[in-house]
Amino acid sequence: MGKPRGTVGSWRDRQEKDPYVQMARRDGWRSRAVYKLEQIDQKERFLRPDMVCVDVGSAPGSWSQYVTRKLKGRARIVAVDILPMDSLPDVEFIQGDFQDEAVFKQMLVAIGDEGVDLVMSDIAPNITGTRVVDQPRSMYLVELALDLARQVLKPGGSFVCKVFQGAGIDEFVIDTRNSFKRVKVMKPKASRAGSREVYLVARNYQLV
Repeated sequence: MGKPRGTVGSWRDRQEKDPYVQMARRDGWRSRAVYKLEQIDQKERFLRPDMVCVDVGSAPGSWSQYVTRKLKGRARIVAVDILPMDSLPDVEFIQGDFQDEAVFKQMLVAIGDEGVDLVMSDIAPNITGTRVVDQPRSMYLVELALDLARQVLKPGGSFVCKVFQGAGIDEFVIDTRNSFKRVKVMKPKASRAGSREVYLVARNYQLV
């Protein structure tokens, strides 16, 4: 995620003091974001062996890393990000913007015809610090992630995504409920208290 100008130094200081950053370094995770997914999974338990997963906005790769480590390699993951990402076992990485039609088609080819059990997205736009600019951008990305989930999920599949509290989130939750039997919004402990980010967890996808 981008940082507003003028705050890089304070952001770095906060990172160095952050206990989750320190834990991630100690435990060999690529970023502190892994603990958000872990805490969501501990409550929701949506990971199971031999699942097919799509990771949208995957770099640097901690969410894909968590899935493959938790399932001891018994998962197939297609990850996509506009930024580069170092390779991981059992993860096929596609570098590119998933809004681009060619990249999207490449994702569909990588997924294949069998469908997907989980779509997860920790994607966020570059942050300007101006909410009236940032919020519409973030909502646009999560709406695209939901559209992707509707195209590739198997019946009964799950969708997990980061969304920022603000304009559009209520409508997004309502829209998600049209396709899933159970939808909840949660804030993992690893998510900073001052952040507007929360996570939508949608279970049991229903074809409509």
